[in-house]
Amino acid sequence: MELAVPFPICQRLAAWGARKTTQLCSPSMKYYFCILLFCIVSVILVVCWWTYANQIKGEISEAHIKLLSPEKYKSLFIYNGIWLAPKNQCECPKADHVHVYQMEDYIDKKDLASVKERRRKEFEHYQKRYPSMTQDIVIAKPNMPLSYPIQGVEVMPLHMIMIPGLGLHGVTEEKYQVILRASLGTLNTLADVSDDVVRGRGKKELIILTSDVELLNFILEHVTYTSVVYQLSAVDMMTFESRDHVAQFPVIIRQPSLPKLIDPGADRKISSLVTVTTKTFLRYHKLRLLIKSIRQYYPDIKIIVADDSEVPEKIIEENVEHYLMPFGKGWFAGRNLAISQVTTKYYLWVDDDYLFTENTKIEKLLDVLERTNLDMVGGSVKGDTYSFQLLYEQGDDGDCLHLRYGSFHKLDGFPNCVVTSGVVNFYLAHTDKSRHVGYDPLLQRVAHSEFFVDGLGILLVGSCSDVSVSHQDHNPASDPNLAKVEDQYKPFRDNTDAQIKFKLALHYFKNRLKCYSTR
Repeated sequence: MELAVPFPICQRLAAWGARKTTQLCSPSMKYYFCILLFCIVSVILVVCWWTYANQIKGEISEAHIKLLSPEKYKSLFIYNGIWLAPKNQCECPKADHVHVYQMEDYIDKKDLASVKERRRKEFEHYQKRYPSMTQDIVIAKPNMPLSYPIQGVEVMPLHMIMIPGLGLHGVTEEKYQVILRASLGTLNTLADVSDDVVRGRGKKELIILTSDVELLNFILEHVTYTSVVYQLSAVDMMTFESRDHVAQFPVIIRQPSLPKLIDPGADRKISSLVTVTTKTFLRYHKLRLLIKSIRQYYPDIKIIVADDSEVPEKIIEENVEHYLMPFGKGWFAGRNLAISQVTTKYYLWVDDDYLFTENTKIEKLLDVLERTNLDMVGGSVKGDTYSFQLLYEQGDDGDCLHLRYGSFHKLDGFPNCVVTSGVVNFYLAHTDKSRHVGYDPLLQRVAHSEFFVDGLGILLVGSCSDVSVSHQDHNPASDPNLAKVEDQYKPFRDNTDAQIKFKLALHYFKNRLKCYSTR
């Protein structure tokens, strides 16, 4: 901002000073008197200008140092109609075409207090088992003479590592003192120096005292950390201190899991990599049509069938494994049984009333999983991918989950594929990752998105529209016997009010959800 014309008082003082200086500093006046008068006027003008400048500065500060209005702030972080910004309490606001479920409404009022208390205790236990890896926020102070690692220091339980990057720079002292502290491990140095220089070897506090900065940095370069507490995953927040300077950095203690590799065979045939899995109940006529269509395109692939029919029929087909369950055990229990018997790297899930066509290209889905880090990729059923996003918010009194149809973005390298949260009941998946999530056997009838809810944060999911499977007709069977089977099947298929209430109550307790919205 230019200050070309001062405020009126300064302007008048400047004019007065100029007139007086002209009048008094005539040729007859002493030279030193003119200098004195000029200095007095100059001081007055400087004070005037300083006052004015600070006034303007204050006005600028008041005008610019402020937060956005709540309305503007909220408008910046809207994704798919949901405000995804940090807050203590989340909510599922009502909106056009949005269905909102408040989970407590599906718990019997007389039981709500006890259910809530049991949930609180179970959540505390869960937090102890799965502590946050980023619960401590560390702020780096400015102009720190200490160098230290800010990430990437990791050690296996009971193992030793050297801590890289430790050093002291840019300071000169008669005697240097550096202190390192750990909580879950012990400290040492590989430097061969006396105990007067390094104190506390093998303990949680290591003190280094020396007047030689070069020696100090040599010792720091060779400081070791040894994990002494066996934990699968933990963070030791180290302290690094020198005089008035204190820094903190994390040492991650993590037990790696062993890889579980499945040999695809030298030929890497589809049948060596993929098993087709399905769950059937009563409708053997549809199951047989599915198997026939699979064999038309993949004659050698193994098929696994989980069956909880009351009166099972024998499925005598080559390379088909038929596993029987208690009657009406349920949809997700059948999925668990089916994938528990898979011995290939991947499994393809299909419903028992699907039909393979020339567009059911397992090879395309396999190529996606082999060339990306996706855990699962879905296709389409008669052109419908049913892909959806799951948007999750955390809150102190319970969390909020929002289901929105669509995807997050394109999958790099595959123009017909996207990244999403959930897909239709036709997908190729890594067998081990699906077993890790599991299908909740409490969900016996209509259940689908619940698997992806349980897999949120575990499964990376994709969807490809160029691989499809067909669906058998829903028309009533003309054969009286088959029509009778369909009538028997229908009551088990319908999603009743009682089932909906049960599922929402389950989400309330198991997933600690406060509310759930769909659009």
